[in-house]
Amino acid sequence: MPVFAWGVILLLIAVNALYVVAEFSAVSVRRSQVHQLAQAGHPLARRLLPYLRDAQTLDRYIAACQIGITWSSLVLGAFGQSVVAPSVGVLLSEAAGWSESAGRGVAAVGVLVSLTTLQVVFGELVPKSLALQFPTPTALYTVLPMRWSLALYAAFIALLNGSGMAILRMLRMGSAEGHRHVHSPEEIELLIAESRDGGLLEPDEQKRLHHALHLGKITARQLMVPRRDVFAIDAERPVEQALRTAVESPFTRLPVYRESLDNIIGILHTKDVAARVAESGCGREAGPPLASLIRPATLVPGTVSAFQLLRTLRERHSRMAILLDEFGGMEGIVTLEDVLSELLGEIRDEIQGDEPAPERLPDGRLRLPGRMRLDEAAEFADVPLAAEEAETVAGFVLEKLGQIPEPGQRLQVEGHWFEVERMEDQAIVTVVMTPAPAADGK
Repeated sequence: MPVFAWGVILLLIAVNALYVVAEFSAVSVRRSQVHQLAQAGHPLARRLLPYLRDAQTLDRYIAACQIGITWSSLVLGAFGQSVVAPSVGVLLSEAAGWSESAGRGVAAVGVLVSLTTLQVVFGELVPKSLALQFPTPTALYTVLPMRWSLALYAAFIALLNGSGMAILRMLRMGSAEGHRHVHSPEEIELLIAESRDGGLLEPDEQKRLHHALHLGKITARQLMVPRRDVFAIDAERPVEQALRTAVESPFTRLPVYRESLDNIIGILHTKDVAARVAESGCGREAGPPLASLIRPATLVPGTVSAFQLLRTLRERHSRMAILLDEFGGMEGIVTLEDVLSELLGEIRDEIQGDEPAPERLPDGRLRLPGRMRLDEAAEFADVPLAAEEAETVAGFVLEKLGQIPEPGQRLQVEGHWFEVERMEDQAIVTVVMTPAPAADGK
């Protein structure tokens, strides 16, 4: 086979490889990284970025790659059958003593298989692997040939893309959104886990990102200090009495109510009380009314997500929110520290005080706080815990028992034993859990 034929074959395989590299790198490259390079003055990044910003433009970019791959494959096959196969057929006929027709038939099949193998390996698989391993440099270095291809194939792209859209509309499937990188939260979490496994993220960083992704699924009610534990002040109290109450409490921000906790009228900060008392004189028996010192309260439904709550607190420059139930009554409070604890891990703040923490006992049992979220308890115990409506360990026990328990009362759920360890009034403070024994062989 002449050198010319080999040159044409290698050229067509190289063209096919170019379009394969351009296609896979364009859909794999991170737009943010190209944007950073463009801002730094990289000329190729500036040319590539417009194609990545718009879904329809990227779709035309990919269509040009597919057209290039298609025509290079067709030309390679046609060239092989019209130029290479006859020459090989003559050689086979002379070497093996076959007839001319038999030699051409065998040569046609052999050339087709050989060229297809060369194209798949060197024109498809190897370029695809390079593009996936190094998407940014390959996308940058192929952008100039692709710009020329877009101009050359403009008419074909318009015709073929228009035909495809028309077929989609006939099938009532709508138009495609292009080749944009859109990931669900589950996919993002998988990427984060892979980054941790690859050593790019520390376990604590991976955990914080995991919590951030699930912040929209957690309700404010799951983070709240319940009504029974809220320390509030009557608005009718004199400032001096309010100051003594605030000093005796471990909190710096206290809800202020009128007549009942269901009528919260604002938030009192102890520094405002101290400043007003210092101005009016500490020796007086009565000071200015407490209502003149309160700040506006942020009222939100208990069903809002933790992400919505965080946004509301930021917009209103507040550090505490009052949660309301469906009837407008106060069911608890949430502070900014409670939301940040969900993101950054446990933060011992003024609200939590000496709240019991989950712990593993020496005998293998688990002590769980009643106010601990059920999903956190399931993660801590490494066992599935599901309830129809309950969101805390205490709610889980109450839902399964169907009554207010007594200290020491036990119940079994799916092989796990739960014992009510401590009660305060009618509230479950701690529960001791005995996990079900592991099956043999596990």
